[in-house]
Amino acid sequence: MHAINPAPRDARFSEYLRAWRRKRRLSQLELALESGVSQRHVSFLESSRARPSRAMVLQLSEALGVPIRERNDWLTAAGFAPLFRKSSFQDPGMQQVMAAVRMILANHDPFPALAMDRAWNVVMANESFERMNSTMGDERWQRAEGQPRNLLRLLFHPGGIRPLVVNWDHVAPLLWFRARREAETWGGDEMQAVISELRPYWNESGNALPEDAALFPVMTVDLALGDVRLSLFTVISTFGTAQDVTTDDLRMEMFFPANEITERVFRAQAATETPSS
Repeated sequence: MHAINPAPRDARFSEYLRAWRRKRRLSQLELALESGVSQRHVSFLESSRARPSRAMVLQLSEALGVPIRERNDWLTAAGFAPLFRKSSFQDPGMQQVMAAVRMILANHDPFPALAMDRAWNVVMANESFERMNSTMGDERWQRAEGQPRNLLRLLFHPGGIRPLVVNWDHVAPLLWFRARREAETWGGDEMQAVISELRPYWNESGNALPEDAALFPVMTVDLALGDVRLSLFTVISTFGTAQDVTTDDLRMEMFFPANEITERVFRAQAATETPSS
């Protein structure tokens, strides 16, 4: 029996290039036009008949909108050192970024807002979100000790907030589809792992997208918290010029009231809260 040799680095790069081009539903010609690289060279790179330069790896990954985290994998596969660093939130270079995130979340009060990574782990939240979380119950996050709060687990775990979501049948298929699309589009093993964990609780074949989804300008999540019913929609913001893996992964999700009753509830809660000394 002959041993199977591992694929050479340029072959692994070819696999990345081909997979991401297909993920973006582009032909070789379309990618050539988008990236400014000849179709012949794209073909040679995908078949490993040509080896990419470092600049070519970056040029093609930029044209395909590959996340920075994955671009490091492309560089390594092509035989180059990773370019983009992954900072911790405590790094001095991240302080201005995190200060901006805190400012955005704080300025969104009295309405909930949070920052999360690409796997939907909560990194930071404003006071309004924490007030709402206290009402829902912190135990609904279903997290082990030391594990971050995860929004996808909050939504789809049997012990999460499903009993509180009045329009579950409408909103859940859309949220599940969004999560799967993000995992497929942006990659990331952690996100795939969360989806795999939650898939046994979700019947994909029996939960089709609602036919009337396109009839409304935004999707609302309607929550029943005790005697109060809240209706919210969200807006997601990202850093458009991130050059760091951690920053590129960050997203801010701001919740807005979908009706006047919800707006009054949040403003009243903020007004009655005792100011911190």
